[in-house]
Amino acid sequence: MNMSPKQIVSELDKYIIGQDDAKRAVAIALRNRYRRSRLDEKLKEEITPKNIIMKGPTGVGKTEIARRLAKLVKAPFIKVEATKFTEVGYVGRDVESMIRDLAETAVHLVKAEKMAEVEALARADAEKKVAEALYNTRRKQDTERPETLIRDEIIEEIRSGKLDNHMLELELTEQPKPMEVIPGSGAEINIGEMFGGFFPKKKKKRKLTVKEAMKLLTVEEAERRIDIDAINSEGLRRAEQDGIIFIDEIDKIAARGNGSGPDVSREGVQRDILPIVEGSTVMTKYGAIKTDYILFIASGAFHVSNISDLIPELQGRFPIVVELNSLKFEDFVRIFTVPENAVTKQYAALLQVDNINLRFTDDAISEMSKIAVAENETSEDIGARRLHTIMESLLEDVSFNATGDHPMIDVTIDAKYVTEHLSRQVKRHDLKKYIL
Repeated sequence: MNMSPKQIVSELDKYIIGQDDAKRAVAIALRNRYRRSRLDEKLKEEITPKNIIMKGPTGVGKTEIARRLAKLVKAPFIKVEATKFTEVGYVGRDVESMIRDLAETAVHLVKAEKMAEVEALARADAEKKVAEALYNTRRKQDTERPETLIRDEIIEEIRSGKLDNHMLELELTEQPKPMEVIPGSGAEINIGEMFGGFFPKKKKKRKLTVKEAMKLLTVEEAERRIDIDAINSEGLRRAEQDGIIFIDEIDKIAARGNGSGPDVSREGVQRDILPIVEGSTVMTKYGAIKTDYILFIASGAFHVSNISDLIPELQGRFPIVVELNSLKFEDFVRIFTVPENAVTKQYAALLQVDNINLRFTDDAISEMSKIAVAENETSEDIGARRLHTIMESLLEDVSFNATGDHPMIDVTIDAKYVTEHLSRQVKRHDLKKYIL
């Protein structure tokens, strides 16, 4: 997708409040990918992504920025926690598994796109198969009309949803299940795929509803129409050229100046991550992947350790460092109201299902924002994640009593309602003022 950095930031602004420095950094990194793609092959090989470290407390938008960025350009994206990996020689996940996971994500992404392209044709074939399964029963009941008219009528009923809950028996292809080569390694082999040319695929009779049958048959017919080898090849290419890996909690593997104890293992994980970030070739079940052009975004709170505590070689591979700020009162007010997925809009949509028309006044938003700031200051600073705690406490009575068997009810949340229902939190803040 050919978007300018300003356009990318504008799109991110719809979901993430503030943190302009981080948005600018990722927008430039993404645009540089497009710029690189326009160069000749010789020069293109020399230019690698400039990896980013995001430093800031939890809940301020580090992961969301990376996730939304990948979604924006439909790039293969995975999030991993640095603490899940262990040094080579220890029991646990090895760092190369992140590349295998990225390849898996990329292949699934391409497969979903190709399946969508043939969905209309696949669905038409599925309708014919379901209609065929229902035809004999219908024919016995209606012997007068022509065969084609009966089949067309069945297909029309399938499309309109009239037969969704009707039961039928169908013969479906069994999908062979993959087996892990080494348990926990993430490397899998599919015996059915390996010997697919030698043995016919197994069929199994199943009783299911027309709706379920349509879903399964559409997938089966779509898979028959797509080229799996081409999909795997395109998936590998996208993982190499467009992949984004978000390494969270990288501060937890910083050595913190110690040279003994568990810190040795932490430094070992850093040294294992280094060749992946520098550029190496990793084998996956789809083929080899070069990691040179994958964009790595690392993040951490760095409360106890500093970025300088990471090994120098790893620091050098993350040349861009952006600091994300703790959320202030004004940020919370905007988080409650501005984003397209604002938490107030989410709860309003949820309760509308049960005929509750939920509305928040400006003074209620202001009061909730004050409580969120105070909670983060007096206890752990968990950023915007605090809002879910506040909303659940605030709307507990409404959520519990809403049943949906009543007409639409208007519920207005104002400042008075907020202070009454969050009085426990407010009292705790008042008491904190007197604690030395």
